[in-house]
Amino acid sequence: MENFPIFIDIKSKPVTVIGGGTIALRKVILLSKASPHITVISESICIELSKLLKKNKGKFIKKSFNEVDIKSPTLIIAATNNLKVNKEIYRVANKKNIPINVVDQPKLCTFTMGSIIERDALVIAITSGGKAPVLARMLREKIEAIIPASYAGLVNYVGKLRSFVKKNIKSGNKRRIFWESFFESNFIHKFNSKDNNPSKKDFSDFFKKQKAKNYGEVFLVGSGPGERDLLTLRALNLMQKCDICIYDNLVSDEVLELVRRDAEMVYAGKKRDQHTISQDKINEFLVAHAKQGKRVLRLKGGDPFIFGRGGEEIESLMKHKVAFQVVPGISAANGVASYAGIPLTHRDHSQSCLFLTGHFKDGEINFEWSKLIVEKQTLVIYMGLLSLGDLTRNLSIHGMSKSMPIAVIENGTTKNQKVIVGQLSNIRSKVSRAKIKSPALIIIGTVVNLRKQLNWFG
Repeated sequence: MENFPIFIDIKSKPVTVIGGGTIALRKVILLSKASPHITVISESICIELSKLLKKNKGKFIKKSFNEVDIKSPTLIIAATNNLKVNKEIYRVANKKNIPINVVDQPKLCTFTMGSIIERDALVIAITSGGKAPVLARMLREKIEAIIPASYAGLVNYVGKLRSFVKKNIKSGNKRRIFWESFFESNFIHKFNSKDNNPSKKDFSDFFKKQKAKNYGEVFLVGSGPGERDLLTLRALNLMQKCDICIYDNLVSDEVLELVRRDAEMVYAGKKRDQHTISQDKINEFLVAHAKQGKRVLRLKGGDPFIFGRGGEEIESLMKHKVAFQVVPGISAANGVASYAGIPLTHRDHSQSCLFLTGHFKDGEINFEWSKLIVEKQTLVIYMGLLSLGDLTRNLSIHGMSKSMPIAVIENGTTKNQKVIVGQLSNIRSKVSRAKIKSPALIIIGTVVNLRKQLNWFG
C-alpha cells in the first residue's frame, strides 16, 4: 500500500484552490459536494467557475500566487498549468504541514482524491497512487454499474435509524450482524422506487424478527490450494462476515488477507507433529464461541472434507446443537495438479485416481501397499513429503516399477510453485537437492509424463 486511504471532513472548513481554469473548475465541482468554504486564487477565472463560486458562496481573489496567500486551509489544490508555480505551492504547503494536491503531478501531492463513486453519503474512492489513473477510472465505471442510484436514499434512511438500533441492541458485535442481515435482506429492495419506501411498521417488524435471532454460527470453509483467485464466492462472502477466524498452516497469506479486517485471528497450526491447538481443543473452541453469539470461521486449506477433519468438527457441532455451514473448496489435488499441467485422469494413462494421506495418527505411513499397485491408476498423496523415502521404497518392494513417473509440487497454484519430476528410484534425491518444503503434494503415475506437453503455469 503506497497511500493510506482516508476520508476528511471539510464541511464548512477552508479550502484553497490556486488556478482559475477548467482544471480548477473540475476540482471545485467535486469539492463543493462536501460543502467547504472555497477560496480560489488566480489572475483570471473562467465563467463557469465564477458562477459556481457565487452559487456556493465561495471567494475569488484575483492575483498571482504568493506564499502569504496561504493562511491555514484544511486542504490546498494547485490547478495551474505552470510547473514552477505548482512547485512553489507544494513547497509552501509542506512547510506549513497542509495537505496539498497538485493536479496530474503525483510527485507534488501529499494526498490524492482518486476516482470517486458517490451515492450521497456513500462514497467509494479508488486510487493507483498516480501510476495507472486510466485503470482506476475503468474500475470506477465497473463499480458505478453495480451500485444502484437508490442507495443514496438507503444510506440516509439507515442514518436516521442508527441511534434507535444502538439504543436497542447494546452489543456492538450484534449490531454489526444486525446491519449485515439488514443489507442482505429483501427489505432494502423497497428503495428501488421513490414511491415504495418502507414504512415504520415495515422496519419495526423486521427489527423484532432479527433481534430475536441467535447469530452464533460456525462457517466451515475450504480456502482452496493457495491461490486467492481460486476461492469460491461463497467462501469470500463468509470470510468477510466472521467475528473470529481459526485457520490452519495450509491457508496462504494471500487468502488470509481477505478475512474481515477486524476479525480475531487464531492460528491452529496443523503442521505435521506441530499442532498448535489439538483437534479436541479446536472442537471446543468452535462450540464455545458460537454459543457466545459469535460467527466463527473455520478456515482450512483445500477442501474441509478431504483430509481436513471437517467431519470430526461437524460431529462436535451437531452434538452441541450449534448452527453451521460448510463451503467446499477446490481440493489441493485438483488445483495443484491442474497448475502443474498433470491431469489426474487420462484415457491413455489413468482410469482411476486414489487420494491418500501420508500423515497417520501413529506417525508411521502404513498403507495396504499391494492394493496401490494398480495399472492405469494415479496416486495423489497429501502431507507425504516427510515420508517420501518410506513411500517410494515400499511401493518398489510391493511391485511398482522403479521407473514410474512421480512429481512433487511445493506451494502449488501460487507464484512460488515448484515442480520436481522424477522416477520412483530418484525422486527423493531430486527433492532433497531442490530443498522442497511443505506444503507439498505428491502425484504418482504415468500421467506425470504429460507435464512435458501440458505445462502451462510453470
